[in-house]
Amino acid sequence: MAQHKIVVDQSGHGDFVTIQSAINSLKDSNRASSLIFIRNGIYNEKIFIEKNNIVLEGESREKVIIIQSIARDEFRCNHADDWGVATVNVNGNDVTLKNLSVKNNYGFDAKEDLVIECNNDTTHKKSIRKSGHQMALRTMKATRFKALNCLFSSFGGDTVSPWNTDNGMFYFKDCRIEGGVDFYCPRGWAWAENCEFYAYGGTASIWHDGSKNPDSKSVLVNCKFSGFDGFYLGRYHRDAQMFLLDCAFDENMRDSSIYHVPKSSETPFGHRIYFYNCHRNAGDYIWMKNNLPTEIDRKNIGVDWVFKSKWHPQID
Repeated sequence: MAQHKIVVDQSGHGDFVTIQSAINSLKDSNRASSLIFIRNGIYNEKIFIEKNNIVLEGESREKVIIIQSIARDEFRCNHADDWGVATVNVNGNDVTLKNLSVKNNYGFDAKEDLVIECNNDTTHKKSIRKSGHQMALRTMKATRFKALNCLFSSFGGDTVSPWNTDNGMFYFKDCRIEGGVDFYCPRGWAWAENCEFYAYGGTASIWHDGSKNPDSKSVLVNCKFSGFDGFYLGRYHRDAQMFLLDCAFDENMRDSSIYHVPKSSETPFGHRIYFYNCHRNAGDYIWMKNNLPTEIDRKNIGVDWVFKSKWHPQID
């Protein structure tokens, strides 16, 4: 069956002038894949995707920009959950973003930290920081999500938040991700390949939550890390399992490995942070040495290994 194609063009020379209207036009029972092709432009939209089997493909990563300015802490003052907290909000399966930029500009736009009235806070006040949570992407119960050649940007934390500890499977390739603390923070199973990570601030760049299943893992292959002088690599609050393979770190990265932040929740699976063939410009730190478990052969670590052959994102 041929892929259903819709064109979004702000000038009116396509099927729709907004991305959301194109998404809304699709049937709820969308079994066949639908392609929404987005022509160059700056799209000031908050996107909601609740349907399945959708590809949002931009004409070019640099010139298709989906942008909003949202502080999560402010949003949650009047909302019960995170649905709508990000520039792109996903609650459908088999969704792909390709060749486009997704930005949450709150931290870049805000001139200073604020204290606001907040209905959902016990004190009825909330401090909103320039560097607070600012999600460009937030998934809810979605699985089999892909991002190919995309830019995700915010100044604050949790820029890319694909969250589904039960069965979430997430695939990122050739992407650039920018933000503050924990700005790449998948839950469940995640693969990132040939991606760039840039830290504007904070005490960690990457994060993982694999607390629901000991097999959950976040694998980063041939990725590059840079950021502010003394930027941190990563941390975790709950059980996590991270593999960094063939990765490169700028010389100004802090001498601090991915670390555990103690919380009330238990971490029965233990400390599972693994490196293989990772190097830092100007010399390696000792904690970067190869430490794969003896039962795991680097040659066997691939996409099928991560997703247990339940999903083949390179071909599906």
